[in-house]
Amino acid sequence: MAKKKAPVKKQAKASSAKEMEKKMAARMKQMESTAKAELQKAKTKFMQKEKKVKEYVKKNPEKAMAIAVGLGAAIGAVTGAMATRKKKK
Repeated sequence: MAKKKAPVKKQAKASSAKEMEKKMAARMKQMESTAKAELQKAKTKFMQKEKKVKEYVKKNPEKAMAIAVGLGAAIGAVTGAMATRKKKK
């Protein structure tokens, strides 16, 4: 009579899967904390740049208006050109 194998391999696979799951969860937490730290750095940098832009606009309102008009015209021209452009078949 042939002997039946004990389910040792299934337990080993389950144990290995649980270990991998724990490692992946730990890695995900590490990545999340890294992402949060990077986001905070980006927010801080953005706020600093925003403050500089506001100061520039207060000191040079005419130049700021001219820049805004120029950018608006450029974006409008590009958008209009893209909208009217025929698609090639």
